Amino acid sequence: MAEKRDIKSLTIEELKEELVSKGEKSFRAVQMYSWMHEKMARSFGEMTNLSKDFREKCKEWYTYTALSPVQMQESRIDGTKKFLFALGDGNVVESVWMKYKHGNSVCISSQVGCRMGCGFCASGIGGLVRNLTPSEMLDQVYAITILTGERVSNVVVMGTGEPLDNYENLLTFLRILTDENGLHISQRSVTVSTCGLVPQIERLAEEKLQITLALSLHAATDEKRKKLMPIASRYSIEELMRACAYYFEQTGRRITFEYSMVRGVNDSLQDAENLSRLAGRLRCHVNLIPVNPIRERSYVQSDRDSILAFKNTLEKNKINVTIRREMGRDIDGACGQLRRRNMEGGQYAESIFHN
Repeated sequence: MAEKRDIKSLTIEELKEELVSKGEKSFRAVQMYSWMHEKMARSFGEMTNLSKDFREKCKEWYTYTALSPVQMQESRIDGTKKFLFALGDGNVVESVWMKYKHGNSVCISSQVGCRMGCGFCASGIGGLVRNLTPSEMLDQVYAITILTGERVSNVVVMGTGEPLDNYENLLTFLRILTDENGLHISQRSVTVSTCGLVPQIERLAEEKLQITLALSLHAATDEKRKKLMPIASRYSIEELMRACAYYFEQTGRRITFEYSMVRGVNDSLQDAENLSRLAGRLRCHVNLIPVNPIRERSYVQSDRDSILAFKNTLEKNKINVTIRREMGRDIDGACGQLRRRNMEGGQYAESIFHN
């Protein structure tokens, strides 16, 4: 028996081809695509302008991804909501909803676990389990939109996993998310984070998308970066800078350097000077991140004075810099923490999705 296709992971062109191959008219694909990606239907059963016979055939032919939210934490500090979603195979992933003055932002996961092993991150504890499909990435956005009852205006692929390690699925996700026939979120309202996979950065540059690329830099010398991030042993900072310059050359989009500040490790004024020299070579923005405390890791957040002194040094060197506002600090806000707690507990909370 042939494996069922994941219909929610098909672009509109692929969906038309698929349904025509089943003897259906191509306009059916437009109707179905709208139900899946604009109206965010949770099942074939909700697609009421399609015949019951056709919907029954679809259940036989295809899998339909609709994540089951099993836990939600809400911050009493800033209203940030963190969701734990169960996938069809029993794995879980987490996503975060954040409210800003400029609109609502959702941070999604791209993998179950992560193989990058960064020293200050809970996502990689336990390694990589598997990649997420485009539909599993999309449905984090859709499910949160339904659960909160509020429109999502910005999407950040910065949760569990290394997005560029799941390159093809990421690309399909981006195309469907920003397609005018679906949610039609502007490419300029999408940010993709990477720890620095140089070949994939160069491939992404050639797609000429208008998304923001955020590089998890976290240190301005190879020596320090290797201590924090195993990927630094594969690609040097010099190679990374060349890839970032190529990305800007191809897309015209300014790179963001993500810099998690760890006390006594990468937060000295000399570190700030080193970062200034790097950032000064590119048209970029530096985002300083007070690192979240993680029980399984020994790293500690830099103190407020050190962070401000670091920022002032960058500004003195004419580098565009901000300090990231801490969101969800009281609800396992860092990537991978909620999933980790759930795995340790060994069981899920009752589903919070009410059909």
